[in-house]
Amino acid sequence: MTPLPPARRTARRSTHRAVVAGLLCLGLLAGCSGEDAEPTAKPTAAPSADPDGAGSSAPATDLDVALSEPVEDPLYPEVGDPGVDALHYDLALDWDPESSTLTGVEELTFRATADAAEVRLDLGAPLDVSRVALDGEEVEFAHEDKDLVVAAEVTAEDRHLLTVEYAGTPEPVSAPTSRTDFTETGWTITEDGETWTMQEPFGAYSWYAVNDHPSDKALYDITLTVPSPWVGVANGELTSRTEEDGRTRTSWHLAEPAASYLVTVATGEFTMTEDTSAAGVPLTYWTPAGDERTLRRVRRTGAALDWVSERLGPYPYDTLGVVVVDSESGMETQTMITLGDTAYTTSTPVLVHEVAHHWYGNQVSPRDWFDVWMNEGMAMYLQGVWEAEESGRTVEAVMDEWAVWERDWRTAAGPPAAFDADSFGASNIYYGPALMWHELRERLGDQEFWAMVRAWPATRDNGNAGTEEYLAWIQEQTGEDLAGFFDAWLLGEDTPPRD
Repeated sequence: MTPLPPARRTARRSTHRAVVAGLLCLGLLAGCSGEDAEPTAKPTAAPSADPDGAGSSAPATDLDVALSEPVEDPLYPEVGDPGVDALHYDLALDWDPESSTLTGVEELTFRATADAAEVRLDLGAPLDVSRVALDGEEVEFAHEDKDLVVAAEVTAEDRHLLTVEYAGTPEPVSAPTSRTDFTETGWTITEDGETWTMQEPFGAYSWYAVNDHPSDKALYDITLTVPSPWVGVANGELTSRTEEDGRTRTSWHLAEPAASYLVTVATGEFTMTEDTSAAGVPLTYWTPAGDERTLRRVRRTGAALDWVSERLGPYPYDTLGVVVVDSESGMETQTMITLGDTAYTTSTPVLVHEVAHHWYGNQVSPRDWFDVWMNEGMAMYLQGVWEAEESGRTVEAVMDEWAVWERDWRTAAGPPAAFDADSFGASNIYYGPALMWHELRERLGDQEFWAMVRAWPATRDNGNAGTEEYLAWIQEQTGEDLAGFFDAWLLGEDTPPRD
């Protein structure tokens, strides 16, 4: 998620420190601004006609890349269900801006993680479900508030194909945040009927039936139909674009698993511009029609990608894009970054930040939302290193500026790994961990620090990790006893002294 600049800091206080402190200690003991990489081969997956892959265009083993170990979130337990391991979402979505109606046909291939008499998914109440089928047979269901409960006997490890047909006017979800750039998440409708989505920490359920938790990553195929000359944009590769009877249909294929908060859909009058990074990564920019200034700004994405790749290694996906929408925020949505149409959110520092998330946050996603500092801290630090290089300052000087505010942010929202549930995305999860990484860099030296930073994402490719696992891995890699260091920076009441 795009960080707020220091002047727009947030407020509030943490109440969850004790629980996280216990988990963190257990894990450690176990492991005791400027203007203006070649893509790694990955497995592909296509929608399956049946849960076992028989008669489908892709074998069932292609879906194994999306196997997850879903967990219940300690911060937001009302969203997501550990009983479902989503493997592949096939979404056919038709948007009518005149009536503000979304019509959807969803096919979800999932693995049951336990024996159960029902399957539970998250789905926004305004959407009316007309039909649910499991493995081709219609089944009974209940849809109350945000819960879609399907009456179906499932056995642990069995895979099933769930079909959901629905329609209605999606409504965004109230966000558990005190930020100033957004108050809601999910499907957002502009005054002229265009739409966009940003959904961290949750909100994907506002527009499709989903296990809306970062621990459950899945593959996606999304088909969007909108009135011409509008076009629908989503994650991954654009595999087709056709126009018929005044309607434009686009199909998108995401070949590697993504958490639901990293999925994006936008509809409107966009102009597509194609480009290529210096390392050969295909780039696409989807900007508001006629907005040449915004296009010039986001075309710096290639340079940002090449700069980040020099530090983190080859870009872990096949393509990268940016879609610019009517928002004041931005998101590292996987392979198709979603940015608000402001000068700040389309600036190069923000591009560097969101690109860096493709290693830290996308390639390796948090196990639960207390782990979000793992995403934001490293992306923020890389942004700071870029800002220092671009301005001719030292990284230490940038950290000194950020440190002025860090105590206030920590006091307001709590420590980075134990923040208050209604202060999601506050500045404490960005700047404090960034300062921590710089202190560790000074302690380890450049060579060992950057080797560690570069190595981590590949060790958990397409997976998830929690704070305890991550910090134990760092201690193993470095051979350093860092328990006290991490405890002070991530769980301390006060900002630790800096060397």
